[in-house]
Amino acid sequence: MQKSDLQAHEYSAYYQHYIQLASENDVFELLDNSRRRFMAFFGGLSEDKQEYRYALGKWTAKEMVQHLIDCERIFCYRALCFARMDQTNLPGFDHNAYVDPSLANKRSMSDLLEEYDLQRRSTILLFKSFDTSMAMRIGNANNSPLSVRAIGFIIGGHETHHCEVFKERYL
Repeated sequence: MQKSDLQAHEYSAYYQHYIQLASENDVFELLDNSRRRFMAFFGGLSEDKQEYRYALGKWTAKEMVQHLIDCERIFCYRALCFARMDQTNLPGFDHNAYVDPSLANKRSMSDLLEEYDLQRRSTILLFKSFDTSMAMRIGNANNSPLSVRAIGFIIGGHETHHCEVFKERYL
C-alpha cells in the first residue's frame, strides 16, 4: 500500500492533513517506523511531563497516548469492516468525550506504551492481511467515504500530528 496511489475520492477533506503528515510512502514502513519513534520519544519522557497540561482543558501526555490507542482501534475496526465488504455507514465518534472516562492519568506511562505497542503491532498485522482488492475497498464512516488503504496513512499521520503538537506546546 503506497501513499502515492491514494486517490482524493478515497477519503474526506477532513483527513487530508493527516495523510500529508504520513512521512513514508509505504504504509508498513510508516506504521513500524512511527511506532519506533513514538516508543522512543514517549518512553523517554520525564515523569513531570506525563501529566502536564499547557492550558486548562488540554490533554496530558498520558491522555494523548490513550487517545491515539483509542482512535487506532476505531480506525482498525473501520478498516476491517470495509475490507470485509460491510456496507454499514459506521458512526463517527467524539474523541474528546473518550478522554475523561479513559482514566489515562491513573495508569503508568509504561502500561500505556505497552498497550500502544501491542495495538500498533496488531494494526500492522491486520493491514498485512489485506490483499490489494481489500485495501482499495471503500466504505462509509461518519457519512463520508473512506478506503481501507487511506486508513493506514491516516493512523500514521494522526500520530505525527499529535507528536508535533506535543513537542511544540508541551516541551
